[in-house]
Amino acid sequence: MRPEEYLQHDATALAGLVRDGEVTPVELLALARARRDRVDARLNAVVGDVPDADARAADPALDGPFAGVPFLVKDLGQEYAGLPTTSGCRALQHEVADRHALVTQRFLDAGLVVFGKTNTPELGAKGVTESELLGPARNPWNPGHTPGGSSGGSGAAVAAGVVPAAGANDGGGSVRIPAACNGLVGLKLSRGLGPYGPQTGEVMFGMVTQGVVSRTVRDSAALLDAIIAPHSHADYLGAVPPERFADQVRRAPGRLRIGWSASSAITATPDPEAVAAVEGAAALLEELGHEVEEVAPPHDDEALARDFLTIWFAQVHGQVRDIKRRTGAGDRGFEADTLAMAELGRAGGVTSLLAALGRVPSYVHALADFHDRHDCFLTPTLARPPLLVHSTQTTQTLQRASRVVARVRAGKVLNASGVLDQLIADNLGWVPYTQLANLTGRPAISVPLHWTADGLPLGVQLVGRLGADGDLLQLAAQLEEARPWVQRYATAFERAGG
Repeated sequence: MRPEEYLQHDATALAGLVRDGEVTPVELLALARARRDRVDARLNAVVGDVPDADARAADPALDGPFAGVPFLVKDLGQEYAGLPTTSGCRALQHEVADRHALVTQRFLDAGLVVFGKTNTPELGAKGVTESELLGPARNPWNPGHTPGGSSGGSGAAVAAGVVPAAGANDGGGSVRIPAACNGLVGLKLSRGLGPYGPQTGEVMFGMVTQGVVSRTVRDSAALLDAIIAPHSHADYLGAVPPERFADQVRRAPGRLRIGWSASSAITATPDPEAVAAVEGAAALLEELGHEVEEVAPPHDDEALARDFLTIWFAQVHGQVRDIKRRTGAGDRGFEADTLAMAELGRAGGVTSLLAALGRVPSYVHALADFHDRHDCFLTPTLARPPLLVHSTQTTQTLQRASRVVARVRAGKVLNASGVLDQLIADNLGWVPYTQLANLTGRPAISVPLHWTADGLPLGVQLVGRLGADGDLLQLAAQLEEARPWVQRYATAFERAGG
């Protein structure tokens, strides 16, 4: 197989070629590595090697629906036995996993050949992938821009053709934001479907889910089929879908009622490209026979953002404290922004956390009421096109101040300063639409229907009812058929010197 042929196949097609004996897993692994070597010096998407990949590719007993297909896992929450999972954090760079994460094991059980790990921001705590430890990942459509986060390395690697799909996870948009930034498909599963552990229980009270980013809907469907199943150490028994996603996406959906909006209290004026993206998607859905109307958002997204960040900061505080206990690391093991978030979480206290969690049912009910009238809620995935790399980086002065605040435990002063409002504007202002699905546990998918005048992807998001994951994939497949995107590859950066 020639390199240009490798780029033209999704994971499902490559697996078929392996089964038919037209290409071997060893050949595919060599092609994936060659592509990584060609592009990654510029993109910094792949940050670790898996030493047993060659032996796995050469194993004649390799089996599964994706046997022999090269794959990458995220360097956060997708542990690979014998290797460190840095999570973009200096304090974790030498902590080696004693066993695979359950999701990693299921990727391996599907026959995938995992040969590397992908870049992520520290502890996955940002919507851009720019850690001090691993360095910034860059967008293959234009390396001056971010590939999003926190699964930004996975998004960049897939969009650049290193692999046809890669592991990702989503706690506030971390599957959908990179999908939108890189021209890919990304589904956040319903709460309870994605596997977790054994390293941890459910993260952020079940708001984080495992998944993938891919170039095609059929790949996302079949890869998610491969990882969702009950497991004996789960806290509860999730309802596994009655039909395989891969079967469901082969059929067209019926006529759906879809409400769309680009409105956000956080981002008073979304970028015209974001508005164009959602209006174009709404028009296409109407052409396909669906009932489409513009609606008011079903929730107060500014209030939701405050509650989301309250929960998020409490989670970061717990993570930092646990990492310090396990590793003996001090504050220097963490970035200043992470310490500031952790201190805000500590200072907020259990009362603020419980109050935020207590308001989550109100968002669940508001969205459920919306879904009584509409099958899907359509929004832009991003309020602005992918940001410039380093555009959200805090100044050295503020970083020094954050370290002092963390050291003297002055989080209450920081809270009183109005820093939370600034954090909402800086970190969620360009991605105000994605957290709703995490807090409510609903499935949401980003599909690449729009490219800006500057040639950057800007996806649109569909949020479905609880358990409607397959319905969203089915609708995404219809959109993919109507407006194919798989032939659009991010190769301009190579011609510009990549």
